[in-house]
Amino acid sequence: MALEPLSIRQMEELTDDQYEAVVVMSKRAKQVLNNRIVEEMISESVDEVEMGVFDEVDEKNPEDYEELEKPTTVAVDEFISGNIKWEDNKE
Repeated sequence: MALEPLSIRQMEELTDDQYEAVVVMSKRAKQVLNNRIVEEMISESVDEVEMGVFDEVDEKNPEDYEELEKPTTVAVDEFISGNIKWEDNKE
């Protein structure tokens, strides 16, 4: 589950600019995190049966916790495997 060291040579095979690679991976990590937040909000809104009840606080059970892969790890893995496509907007 941990992020392993990333070889600069692997990044150079995909792009000549290391900074560009870091920006692409960071933007993808933000997308993954945003998607998870939206999915959680949608699932919580579907689970709500009563509308307008804000006094009750739902306590989450620690046993129901599901550990997901970190967004940064997902983005780096996708970059190294070549699953991320991006355009170079340099003019």
